[in-house]
Amino acid sequence: MAKYSTGSSSGGGGTNCELCGAESNRLRLATVAGAELEVCPDCAPHDDNQQKSSSRNQQRSSQDSGGSASSDGPSRKQKAAQNVAKANPVWDGDSEHWEKEGTNYDDDPLPYLVSNYGEKLVEARQEAGLQRDELADELGAREKELLAVEQGRATQAGVGGGLIEALEERLDVTLAE
Repeated sequence: MAKYSTGSSSGGGGTNCELCGAESNRLRLATVAGAELEVCPDCAPHDDNQQKSSSRNQQRSSQDSGGSASSDGPSRKQKAAQNVAKANPVWDGDSEHWEKEGTNYDDDPLPYLVSNYGEKLVEARQEAGLQRDELADELGAREKELLAVEQGRATQAGVGGGLIEALEERLDVTLAE
C-alpha cells in the first residue's frame, strides 16, 4: 500500500476521472503524456495509444482515397474534453519549487486522507460560499494546489499536510484520518 493516500484504493476503482475530475462509473486505463491514468469516456481520446492509432488510420484513409483526410474534426464532446484538459492540466510543468525546496515530507508530511477527500473539500468550500481562488488567497496557498486537492490529486501535486490542516480548520471539514 502506498505511503500516502490518493483517495482511491490501491487496486484502482475510484469514481473520478484522473484527467478532468469528472465522476464516472465507466473509467478505463489510458496513457496520457506517459502517465497511466483512469479516465472517463470523454477524456479517453487523450490516450496516447489511441491517438497514435487514430493518426495512422487517418493517414491510411487519406492514402486510400487519394486525397486528404476527412475534415470532420473532433466531435463536440472531444472538443469539450480537450478544453477541460487544457484548463486543468495534470501537470503544469512547474517543478521549479520542488527542485529548489524539495517536497520536504519530513517538515510537512501529507497525512493519510479520507476517501473522497476532494469531493468533501469542494462541498465544504461551496457551503462556505467561497470560490477556489478566494480560499487560496485567504490561506496563502497556490490555487493549483487547492485544485489538486479538490480533484483528489494531493499526493501527485506534492501538497503538504499544512495545507490540509489549514483547509480542515478553515472549512470545519475532515480530510485526514
